[in-house]
Amino acid sequence: QVQVVESGGGLVQPGGSLRLSCATSGFTFSSYAMRWYRQAPGKERELVAGIANYGGSKAYADSVKGRFTISRDNAKNMAYLQMNDLKPEDTAVYYCNAHRDSGHSYWGQGTQVTVSA
Repeated sequence: QVQVVESGGGLVQPGGSLRLSCATSGFTFSSYAMRWYRQAPGKERELVAGIANYGGSKAYADSVKGRFTISRDNAKNMAYLQMNDLKPEDTAVYYCNAHRDSGHSYWGQGTQVTVSA
């Protein structure tokens, strides 16, 4: 049974940091690129960051470059998103996604991140 479970969200003040974790099981983790998406109220889901199968290639949305860092641990079947210098506009539900070039994809249920004073 495939599982993709995000954790680490919460309420943080502007300028603060959070580390999101994505625990996976039930599929060959190292065969999938990992991505983090987010969806704010009333907005479409957007791609925040992605990392290749073995971590050699990473990409970020312009809005988070220099503040967010994506990583993965293939031995633990985990992916992470370190978020620093958080801004109110980062408030959203964050989703972990496992993706293959064939289009096959697994999604988590999301974790809420709220940035507010």
